[in-house]
Amino acid sequence: MIKQLNPGAASGRTAAPLINVLMLIKHSLFISSLFIIFIMETLTTANAQDTPTKASSQQMVDALHAAFGKHPNARAVHAKGIILEGDFKPSAEAKKLTIAAHFQHGTIPVTFRFSDFTGIPDISDMNGGSNPRGLAIKFHLPDGSSTDIVSHSFNGFPTANTDEFRELLLAISKSGPDAPHPNAVEQFLGTHPVAKTFLTTQKPPSVSYATLSYYGVNAFKFTNADGESHFIRYQMIPEAGDEFLTADQLKTAGPDYLSMEIKKRVAAHTPIRFNFYAQVAEDSDTIDNPSIAWPDSRKMVLLGVLTIKSITPNTLAEDHALTFNPGNLPDGIEPADPMVIDRKKMYPISVAERNN
Repeated sequence: MIKQLNPGAASGRTAAPLINVLMLIKHSLFISSLFIIFIMETLTTANAQDTPTKASSQQMVDALHAAFGKHPNARAVHAKGIILEGDFKPSAEAKKLTIAAHFQHGTIPVTFRFSDFTGIPDISDMNGGSNPRGLAIKFHLPDGSSTDIVSHSFNGFPTANTDEFRELLLAISKSGPDAPHPNAVEQFLGTHPVAKTFLTTQKPPSVSYATLSYYGVNAFKFTNADGESHFIRYQMIPEAGDEFLTADQLKTAGPDYLSMEIKKRVAAHTPIRFNFYAQVAEDSDTIDNPSIAWPDSRKMVLLGVLTIKSITPNTLAEDHALTFNPGNLPDGIEPADPMVIDRKKMYPISVAERNN
């Protein structure tokens, strides 16, 4: 497995503010991913949120459009993706942490959606802006309800609260090729060293969506049948391990290589399994700041195994009907990070816009 920095290959239709900003940065290839992870689902600095979010949910969605452009029938972020189906089998240890329904009994059906970053629906998989990759998971519960996880392929966020996320998006929208230096993004980075450090460690292109680890960076509170609670963050680790493109593979990888590869992998009945973990916080860990990843030494509890088995038709109607919301939670799981509440309010607005 060879790790190489992501080349910034051209995409098709793009959001001018973001792409122009990327082209302006001179610090070599790793900065081609500079703003990519920024804009994720929700981000901010090294200070945890201790005041209510000022921006409205509509303002947050509008800021995403300002950075990426507004595209018909497309999600505001992680617009390019592919839907698959499979199942989840919980471990015996999972029910010791939480009473949540999907961890109590046998195997249940699951819907998955892998995606590229940004709100650009035809971005090239080889463009630096397509990272981090996304993995959204919908567990179909026995009573007919569901619960969701929204994750991405980087362990952490560069910032700590929703309002700073909006500042970043608006800074990107104002930092086109004609903007004087230091432009808005450069000024943002100058006052957010944690974000700048974080954003220089992006992953290279993976062999497959199935050969990447994914992280649910916001924290949640798990409560078990005895009333005991623990703070956790999710990790989905591929059973076969992370694997990245070699230099020769990079030369031949096309703009849609990830969706083509996962279709071939499924058709060949190649096993696609992820070990689904809860990383358990200790008393010294910061719970409400997603920009601070917890140490690798923290206890990891295997919650079960996620298995991908088939590709869905992936029609426009299917994509419109399929929504994921990190605030869609069952009994036994609660938000521990205020950003989850903000995201819960934002997602329905984005869904309504793409369906109109």
